[in-house]
Amino acid sequence: MDRRVLLTGVGSVAAWTALRPGPAAAGDKTTIVLWHAMSGANGEEVERLARDFNVSQSDVTLEAVFKGTYPETLTAAIAAYRAGKAPHIVQIFEVGTGTMLQAGPAIKPAWKLAEETGLALDPKAYIPGVRGYYSLPDGKLASMPFNSSTAVMWYNRDAFEKAGLDPDKPPATYDDFAKAARTLASKAATPIASTSAWMTWIQFEEYAAIQNLAYATEGNGYDGLGAQLLINTKPFVDQLQRFMDLSKDGAFKYAGRDTAPDAVFYSGQAAIGFGSSSGRADIVKNAKFRYAEAFLPTEPALNPKPNNSIIGGASLWAMTAPKRTEAEYKAVAAFYGFISKPEQVALYAQHTGYVPVTSAGYEATKQAGYFEKNPGTDVPAQQLGRGELTPNSRGLRLGRLPEIRVILYEEIEKALQGQQGAQAAMDSAVARGNRVLREFQKSARG
Repeated sequence: MDRRVLLTGVGSVAAWTALRPGPAAAGDKTTIVLWHAMSGANGEEVERLARDFNVSQSDVTLEAVFKGTYPETLTAAIAAYRAGKAPHIVQIFEVGTGTMLQAGPAIKPAWKLAEETGLALDPKAYIPGVRGYYSLPDGKLASMPFNSSTAVMWYNRDAFEKAGLDPDKPPATYDDFAKAARTLASKAATPIASTSAWMTWIQFEEYAAIQNLAYATEGNGYDGLGAQLLINTKPFVDQLQRFMDLSKDGAFKYAGRDTAPDAVFYSGQAAIGFGSSSGRADIVKNAKFRYAEAFLPTEPALNPKPNNSIIGGASLWAMTAPKRTEAEYKAVAAFYGFISKPEQVALYAQHTGYVPVTSAGYEATKQAGYFEKNPGTDVPAQQLGRGELTPNSRGLRLGRLPEIRVILYEEIEKALQGQQGAQAAMDSAVARGNRVLREFQKSARG
């Protein structure tokens, strides 16, 4: 049986209501544990949330425990469940969503937790890009949205002026970006004209969502386990060819996988740096130049009315364990309710650089004057809420997506090094990626 059937049922209601979980034993508080993957300033913010939640009520004590990187936290949670010692809540990065949905009895979906505990949870309270990623086909929330970012185009205003480009008019289309990058390179405004962090996420997954292109069949994996990749079609091949051409012209530099290129931008080496909106804290801390963030470029010929971008970041999953009590699940729901309050959503976003995940949290942030005092900080939320949420822009629900990203990285790198053409690279990525999907399909149904 397809384990997705375990995630169906009755939806829940709107807004936040206080829950009183009741003590685990007479006179005792209920203690629950959250495993997370946030380090540095973001880790401090998780600790702040835990402290504020513990102070806000007298029935629950939440212990926040750092478990390493996102992949390490996912691996640790799986091992803990198998040992019968799963945490009450675990933070899982967005590309782990497909894997978690196949976890069967290991998880208690957010909608189910709300139904059982009385937590009021309205998916429509969340901004479209967030709601779409963590919802099931019937619209119910599978996990609790928490820290969400999206990809943006960061640029060096000083370098733009030096190259004769208008810093108040960042490139709006990919053609504009290519022209700007070549101008920046010819004027040597910075040592590197442009670079991109998270190449697979930003230049292919986000590209597909905004241009309303299918990344895979089966509704990008939302509608079934039989999904097959579609990234060897012409738009994706052309996208890779664009960066290959820019690289040959000295207008783009591939600086590594995932976050490795971020420092190339905020150190002042690159004039344009595609990256996560959550990189703002590092840019603010390190940049010695005037910077700004802008929407990702679009392809008007493919989609004249750009769709929303998709999210990065992570969500929270309630886990099960032998002898886990009703009081413990109510305690988890109480924490979910706390972090979904507009003031908490707003505070978390302002302290971290992640986007306010709810419309009410966005409005609270706006009313506080944060966007006005920090120009550009509203770009990520505007981009996530732009246009129409479609089956192609709600995100990807592919099993073992992190592994598929690695495969795509390998093929892109070979192409950028001149070892193969764009079409051959994407054909190979599809063939190899589809083998991973079939292995996942077999294991999920087995």
